[in-house]
Amino acid sequence: MQRMKRLMTLFYSLCVVLSATAQARFTSNTELINLGQIEWKHPKTVRYVITNTGDKPLVLSEVEPDCECSKVQWTQTPIAPGEKGEVAVTFDAQLLGRFQKSVAVMTNAEPYLVYLRLAGEVVAEIKDFTLTHPYQIGQIRIDQNSLEFPDVYRGEAPQLTLGVVNLSDRPYEPVLMHLPSYLEATCKPTVLQQGEKGVMTITLNSDRLADLGLTQSSVYVARFQGDKVSDENELPVSAILLPDFSSLSPEALERAPLIHLSAEELDMRSLLSKKQKAKQDIVVTNNGRSPLEISKLQVFHPAVGVALKKQLLQPGESTRLRVTVDRRNINKSRRPLRLLMITNDPQHPKKEINIQAK
Repeated sequence: MQRMKRLMTLFYSLCVVLSATAQARFTSNTELINLGQIEWKHPKTVRYVITNTGDKPLVLSEVEPDCECSKVQWTQTPIAPGEKGEVAVTFDAQLLGRFQKSVAVMTNAEPYLVYLRLAGEVVAEIKDFTLTHPYQIGQIRIDQNSLEFPDVYRGEAPQLTLGVVNLSDRPYEPVLMHLPSYLEATCKPTVLQQGEKGVMTITLNSDRLADLGLTQSSVYVARFQGDKVSDENELPVSAILLPDFSSLSPEALERAPLIHLSAEELDMRSLLSKKQKAKQDIVVTNNGRSPLEISKLQVFHPAVGVALKKQLLQPGESTRLRVTVDRRNINKSRRPLRLLMITNDPQHPKKEINIQAK
């Protein structure tokens, strides 16, 4: 009887330990977004990227803004360990003046309640563009210094916008130079007067992308009529074309391969502080019921190198992915330190690994 009590106590203790260690974890890319000056009656949408850094699915059960001036949308399906979701908040900007707003996010992680915040100032006319358009090239300011299109399937035509402000003392016509054949760009208004802002709309024609996976190029913002290309006015462009598995039957999905990575984030800063080149290994495993094919393995940044021992894995099989970073090349590009895998796993046709190196 005494032995049975000890076993029951041990079992209970083990359950407590397991329940304490296996849990979802809510991690946001930021808790406060400062919008700076925004125009009166021009609603502004901000997006918080949510990552589940735990080892159980993360559920965002409810998201509540603190006033009717904010509307929210969020990922309502469970976020798997290592995967990302989103909370999007749209502020209506109906009242002039400074504002501080918060959004309560209720989850199944600890703490169960997290607050995301946004702040700024609603003005009749924007005069300070340092926050809304933080990147300056000559006498022009823009609101982003790279163009990353959302994942796309063949036939889709997603769009991105690029905000432009003319701070020069003469009229300026926004133009993107060296557009590849799969991109088109328009601007409204077509000519900006001094202190005026406009929006360039860039459209991706996915039918013109050459192949699945990552396509990278660069476009250049003309700073004045007759401008030439340089590092200063370069905008890196990236697009990822995914395979379409929407026509697969339920039976085929049940028999599909399932990729698992031992890590999807690599922190190589400590290693690179001691040597010029650093490497880390990731174990790639097929947890599915049919062969897993890694058809593409691509890097975003020239400082990153990869070597994969096997591209075809049978069910239950694993292989090694070696990632190398050369510290001397890190500052040669503004592109992210990231690598991409395209697979025949319908749940994960794309796997990205992010690298911290500086």
